Amino acid sequence: MPRRWKQTQKWIEEWMLWLPAEGRCMASSSAEVLAELPLHYRTPESWAFRALENPESLLNDHAHLEKKAATNALELICRWPHGETPDYWVRALTSMAAEESDHLRRVSRFMMKHGFSLSRHHKNPYAGALHALVRRGEGRAELADRLYVAALIEARSCERFLALSCGSRALNDGPSLIQEMGGLYSDLLESEVGHYHAFLRLARELRPEQHQSDWQGWLEQESRIIQEQSYYPGILSGTRDL
Repeated sequence: MPRRWKQTQKWIEEWMLWLPAEGRCMASSSAEVLAELPLHYRTPESWAFRALENPESLLNDHAHLEKKAATNALELICRWPHGETPDYWVRALTSMAAEESDHLRRVSRFMMKHGFSLSRHHKNPYAGALHALVRRGEGRAELADRLYVAALIEARSCERFLALSCGSRALNDGPSLIQEMGGLYSDLLESEVGHYHAFLRLARELRPEQHQSDWQGWLEQESRIIQEQSYYPGILSGTRDL
């Protein structure tokens, strides 16, 4: 068994131990989702508990990420490198843009329900560091890189959504807001996994012969970036100082 899958199994087992009984069914059903994510680094348990201490900032960050994800999917539609844009390309990206917009609607309404407001400005150091590695001006390689970045953002978001959902259940005596957030992240998890797979398939279609080596390189870079960056109350924050 590859090392990363052993780590995944260990993480699942740890969650099963510290989740209250009523949360274990959810964790079991999510184990398969987590096993689909080939991330080389797993987020420590402490990240979820710390993030849930600042729900307003966490939700604000999440809403901005959904907005950027929808915008990115729409922008990618026009980046097909040669000739007429294939129908599958347009259908895949418009579908993801629509789903990300719906996620933005859900998170924004959740925020308003609890008296939170969306900030005007937002920064995402994690995505910025990944985009800095894109091979700009190299045609299909550049486009594939942009898709790999999108796939990594979706994959890491899946991992973090699952951590937050499980963390909220572990805090079963916490505020009702935290329990509601756990339900929200659990609900959004499945479509995020689908987006991860979709972006990865689109990248593979562009450069099938180079796909495996390119993807492994991106996974290594992502692992380095998430560990080097500092924590802040956001979905894609680093873990250096946890």
